[in-house]
Amino acid sequence: MNQQLTSRHWIAAAAPKAAPAIATSTVLILARIWNANGAEHSVGDAVLMTTLSLGAAAAGALASVGRAGDGVIAGTAFATSGALALAGVAGYADGLSLPLLLWALSTAVTYGLAARHWRTDRREATAHNRHIGERREEHAHMERVEALRAGAQIEVAREGAAYATALAQAITARSALPGFNAAELTRTGLPELPTIEITKEH
Repeated sequence: MNQQLTSRHWIAAAAPKAAPAIATSTVLILARIWNANGAEHSVGDAVLMTTLSLGAAAAGALASVGRAGDGVIAGTAFATSGALALAGVAGYADGLSLPLLLWALSTAVTYGLAARHWRTDRREATAHNRHIGERREEHAHMERVEALRAGAQIEVAREGAAYATALAQAITARSALPGFNAAELTRTGLPELPTIEITKEH
């Protein structure tokens, strides 16, 4: 059971690293299938893919230099432009040499761009984990301090209760002896004894 959980975690961690290669390989395979189905030396298909690629590149340029400056939209548009260019060349070319060369270049560029985002994500995750750890240590320290304080208060209360019990027993035993004077106890600094209880005992 533990081995299955570990395997699933390893796959989940490796999936984002393999995504760029899977994406470019998928585009290459689909383009070669398209080539076998009539795209080879088709001028109309080549013009269409070139137009779509240039349009995606232009959209990425507008998104990157626009007022919003949305990097996600710009990156998506440039990635789409590169995928369309790769698909157009792979679908139009005769052999596999040029498509494979473009596949290797596009995969390398994709990994280069993704590595920057991975570093940013890793840096943010490290800072978040450090912040969570500091907060956890702070809460643990506060809990230890409160536990020590509560323990000290309980110990003081226990000692006070034991002292009060012992004092009550001593006064009870003393009050049974002849010549007991409650006023004398009050003058010595002890708490004033209830006169009703003393009267009952006498």
